[in-house]
Amino acid sequence: MATVRAWLVADQQVPRKQRHSARRVWQRLVEEEGAKVAESSVRALVAELRREIGTKTAEVAVPQTHPPAEEAEVDFGEFKAMVGGVWMKLWMFVLRLSHSGKAVHIAYANQAQESFLDGHVQAFERLGGVPTGMIRYDNLTAAVVRVALGRERLENERFVAMRSHYGYDSFFCLPGIDGAHEKGGVEGEIGRFRRRHLVPMPSFATLAELNEHMARADSKDDYRYITGRAETVKTAAARELPGLRALPTSGPFDAAATLSCRVDAKARICVRQSYYSVPARYAGRRLQVRLGAATITVIAEGKVVAEHVRSLHKYTEDLTLDHYLEVLTRKPGALPGATALVQARAAGTFTKVHQRFWDAARAADGDRAGTRALVGVLLLHRTLPTAAVQAGMHAALTMGRFDPDLVAVEARRHHQPGGAGVPVKVADTVPVDARPAPSLAGYDDLLGVGA
Repeated sequence: MATVRAWLVADQQVPRKQRHSARRVWQRLVEEEGAKVAESSVRALVAELRREIGTKTAEVAVPQTHPPAEEAEVDFGEFKAMVGGVWMKLWMFVLRLSHSGKAVHIAYANQAQESFLDGHVQAFERLGGVPTGMIRYDNLTAAVVRVALGRERLENERFVAMRSHYGYDSFFCLPGIDGAHEKGGVEGEIGRFRRRHLVPMPSFATLAELNEHMARADSKDDYRYITGRAETVKTAAARELPGLRALPTSGPFDAAATLSCRVDAKARICVRQSYYSVPARYAGRRLQVRLGAATITVIAEGKVVAEHVRSLHKYTEDLTLDHYLEVLTRKPGALPGATALVQARAAGTFTKVHQRFWDAARAADGDRAGTRALVGVLLLHRTLPTAAVQAGMHAALTMGRFDPDLVAVEARRHHQPGGAGVPVKVADTVPVDARPAPSLAGYDDLLGVGA
């Protein structure tokens, strides 16, 4: 019995499919221990010991009551979705209020710290406040640098800064499966939301559209009943939300990470194994980069010089055609095959009107001069609205002249009040001066006073 009990206890630490069956226990007793016993006797013994072991190891959960506005739970959950035509693994940040069960779900492409912090910022904004007590976490590396004895943790500096900004305490569960029940509300919420709103697997053009879908699902869930409760989530939340601590008057916490990146010879910076363009004049320099959960912002000499939507995939290039125009003025032959041009066409910023102007300019003036004329027109977008530049290109095509200066003149004429295609507004005209015209009739009287 001692031998069989030891085998069954050891089975608790191995995969379920590789645990002892009653027959395997009988076989080992006969082959290894030399026991002379019937298989039916061993089966009865194994059944009895399993009941005994199960009774001794069972964990009993103590029911908890959570006062309104005091506690919440946070976790990440994995799911899959099609974004931009590609199936990919995503991560769902979930913050759930313990009293009402109201939760906020936000999709991210990773579990990095900037996503973890941004999830808190967005969740607090949507809830309109912060729990007055504590938020429960597992031991995510975004929050915890090192797990010490018991519940002692060395927290990440950025996480501490965020907690200090909003003024709440953290509670860390025990590591591993032993601590899963300590935040069972959010654990169950992840599975429920995934089954209810992400089945079948969703498909959206962008991550932003997916998050809009999840926000609508959160609003819809306000009208559901949690098992065992007589009121809806919305009713319980109406009692809880007014008690949350007000958001800081200084504004939301800045969740972006600050990096220093060198610009390569192709006017790109590499951030988390993805490439983003910057103006070509910064090639070879080191620039400050603010890495947000959804955006990349590049700063040089205190000014923002480039902004990009953060890529969802590694080894991609996000290039802006405008960043290469000064180079293309000197190297017009590089434009037809430029990756930035391909991406501009796909994004719709390089329109059919641009293509018609380019084709006509090359036919009239040759490839080199025609391409330079197009580059000159593209530079106009920095100072004039897109509609005005397009109107200027239409005028140039009508006249059969492809000088960028002519396009600029026509674009400004279109943009100014009274220009072609733009009606004059009364408010834009100069008001008539109703005062009488000046007169010198009383000038002699002034001379008399002087005498």
